[in-house]
Amino acid sequence: ALTLIRLFPHPDFVLASTRTKIKNKLINETRKKISANRAEQKADQIIHYAQCAYPAVEKDSIHCQKTIYYAELLQDLLEQKEALATQMIKKAEGSPCFLLYQTFPGIGALTAALLLGELGDITRFKTHKQLNAFVGIDIRRYQSGKYTGQDRINKRGNPKARKIIFFTIRNMIRQQRAAPNHIVDYYYKLKKQPIPKKDKVATVACMNKLLKCMHAMVRAHTEYDYAYAVSVDH
Repeated sequence: ALTLIRLFPHPDFVLASTRTKIKNKLINETRKKISANRAEQKADQIIHYAQCAYPAVEKDSIHCQKTIYYAELLQDLLEQKEALATQMIKKAEGSPCFLLYQTFPGIGALTAALLLGELGDITRFKTHKQLNAFVGIDIRRYQSGKYTGQDRINKRGNPKARKIIFFTIRNMIRQQRAAPNHIVDYYYKLKKQPIPKKDKVATVACMNKLLKCMHAMVRAHTEYDYAYAVSVDH
């Protein structure tokens, strides 16, 4: 998409070119491999949209120049991000935790590297509760006399680790059809209780369970086993 924006920031750039030239640009300048037939289909779509467009500015306006500039800048940033991700994965490959984390459904190489980078060697925590406190999802409870406040996480731990684990849970829920996952089962169990938990509350509870499971896996040097995890839950 960014390549298209950079090449054709205005309909006039499309209409001044030919179907063949547009097709060749798509093949030669887009990062993803694209067949000639697919490129021709895309070229036809681009020409159709250009013919139907009613631009508010001229093709040589400052707005078009800024569009090209920001498209190139964003593309460069995305390439740098991918390079850093590749570098992180290579550095993490030597850790046993890196491989163990990836046996968990919904955790890929990049997520495993991010978890390893923020959590470090989690065997230094004697219990999963200490790991929870490090991340900042241990419960803070306020009581005064007969009054008991609503439970909240303290958020005094590692905010980056907390964010990574939060999105890991969301990713597990999105990819639930790929493989059975007792964390996802637990999420829906919380959502379907007689008093259903709110989405964020259920997600934080799943973060707690994920950390507990990861801690046990790493300390025991065992890969994720859905059947065993379910039997332990019951």
